[in-house]
This record gives sequence, structure tokens and C-alpha cells, in this order.
Amino acid sequence: MKAVCVCLEVHLPLPVRWYWPREGYGQVHIEKYFDMERALQNFTKLAVNLEVLNDTLSKSIDNGGRYTFDISGVFLEQCKWAPEVIEGFKKLDPESISFAASPYYHSVCSLFPDLEEFREQVEKDMEAIEGLFGQRAETFVNTELLYEPRAMKILEKLGFKCLISEGSHNIMNGYDPMHVYSNTVPTLLRHINLSEDLEIRFSDRAWSGYPLIADKFASWMASMKGDVITLYIKYDAINTHLEKDKEILGFLRDIPVCLEKYNIRMLLPQEAVKIFKGSGLPSLDSKTTARYGMHNLLGNHAQHLFMHELVDIGVHLKKIKDPVKRKEMQRVYRYLQQSEIFLEMNLEERRLGYEKAVNGLSILSDLERAIISEARK
Repeated sequence: MKAVCVCLEVHLPLPVRWYWPREGYGQVHIEKYFDMERALQNFTKLAVNLEVLNDTLSKSIDNGGRYTFDISGVFLEQCKWAPEVIEGFKKLDPESISFAASPYYHSVCSLFPDLEEFREQVEKDMEAIEGLFGQRAETFVNTELLYEPRAMKILEKLGFKCLISEGSHNIMNGYDPMHVYSNTVPTLLRHINLSEDLEIRFSDRAWSGYPLIADKFASWMASMKGDVITLYIKYDAINTHLEKDKEILGFLRDIPVCLEKYNIRMLLPQEAVKIFKGSGLPSLDSKTTARYGMHNLLGNHAQHLFMHELVDIGVHLKKIKDPVKRKEMQRVYRYLQQSEIFLEMNLEERRLGYEKAVNGLSILSDLERAIISEARK
């Protein structure tokens, strides 16, 4: 019998505000560098439909569905604006859902030379998940589905049973990811095309696959060779489809029944790696990858410079003696590690990408001055 694992990413970044440095600098705080008004607007837009989406998933679970949520710490903190959002996830059948862990701040810290920051953020996320949902995360998903071989030993020590990463061409050598892959932590790789059928193309009336009904999608998976198909989909993308076409609700409700018709079962990732024998994939020992390729995160000089400055600031931050001050500045520093900041520096519209880079580096410069000044006290 073939299986499918469905993981839903629940995340909204804190958008960086346009920042103009002034002579001197004041106290470091979130509102100084981030547009909290726009963050609230983005959160409200998603939250208004989360009850509908979660109710639909509950019906899907009643039909045999099993789902994993990758909820970022950034999103969990925004839930202070609507605590009922957390309650909506808690209402889902705990036997049929699981929560994956990731770097708490949706950070690219797994690319830092020293992985201590990465370990701390993963532990922070694990603690938040266990505290809110009563589950210890057994599946790990790195920010932007990053695969970094250096992180594997840390994940193993933290007790993870499964890793989900990007099934990119440089990892798969042109093949579709359809297996559990043997690794320090057993690994599932996202099936890019099938994931994007749901994440991007579902409500596109010009797409040759439109309309995508559950039975059609299940038949596609049934025709593929392999053990397990891993789908990783942004929850806010599902929300976007809902605003255009309510058929997504029927799709989610019906997909478990249609999969069963084709002898495909829905599994949680940690279940899949126990059931299916691991296949060898030598590229996992040496390759690094991310959603849509590493060049999107570190493909130009500005991104590399931003990464270098983050690493440098982390060194100075450790020298601050006052634990309260260090914690305050560390929180801002970690929000500035969000992957979206790197992605915005690589926009197709080169001028805007350049402006985003200048803005981000200006913020880092201001933060670094404040941290160095505090460290000297």
C-alpha cells in the first residue's frame, strides 16, 4: 500500500519596515524595525478564515485524514491578537495530527558557521509546541525546507524521528521523491509538483489541471511508483484559494476517502519512517538545498553580506553582561534572521531587491552599534 504525508506550514513573517537611520540610536525594540501594523493586517486576513479551514480539516480527519502542522514561533507570538486561533488547532483530534518543530523565528540560522544558535531556536520551538499542544515534536522541518547536513547530528540528539526537506533536483538527480530516505534522521522529501498543484495552481482557471477534484488528485498519486509521497503546503496559500474558490474545502474534506479508494493511506511523517524501509540517497551526505534553490537565499552579494553581519552580531551579543538587555536585543536579532528578509533581497525586480538590501543592512548596522555599545558596559 502507498502512503501520503501532508504537512501544512502555518507562518506569517514580521514584515520589515522602511527604516531611516538617525544620528545616535535609541532603545532597541521590535517596533523600531518591524511594521507591526502591517503584520496585524496580514494576521487578521488569515485568522478570519482559520476557523473555517480547521473545521474542514476536522471533517477530513473524520474521513480518515492525518495531518502535520509546522507552526512557526513567529506565528504563535502573533496569536496574542486572537488567542482563539490556538484553541482552533487544539480542537483537532490529537490522535490524527502532529506538530513539527522548526527554528522558532523562521530563521536561516542552520547556515551559520556555529550551530549553537540553531540548536537553541529548535529547542525553544519544541518547548513552545509541547507547552501549547501537549505534544513533543518528532518531525523536524527546517526554515524554507532547508537541508543542511551539518545539522543532522543535532537533530538526532534532540530526539527527532523524521526530517522533511525539499525534494530539489540537486538532491534527487531528476527523480521524484517517493520514498523514506536513510539518513542520520530518516528523511522525507517534498514532492514539489504535487505540493504546488495544491499550493499555487489549485484556483488557477488557466491551468490545464483545473478544476482539481480530490478523486483526480488521488488518481495521479496512484499512478506513481514509490512508497510515500510528501506534500508540504503553506496554510495561507490554502486560505488564498478559499477567497477565490470555495471548492478547496470540498477537496480537503474528500481527499482521505478518494485516497483510500486508490489504496493510498494518509500517515503522519513519524509513522511513515517506521513503516517503510529506507532507501539510499548519497546526495544527502554532501548537498545543501532549500525551497526553490539555495540561490534564492544566498545568491547575491547583499545576501552574503547580510549573513556575515548576522554572524558577527551574534558574537557581540554574547558579550552583553546584563541578562535582561541581552534577552531584549536577542529577540530583535532573531527576528532579523527571518528567511523572508533574505528572499526579498533577491526579488526579480532588481531595483526593489537592491532597496530591500540597503534597508536591511541599515537596520543591522543600527542594531550592531547598539549591541556593541551595551557590550562595553
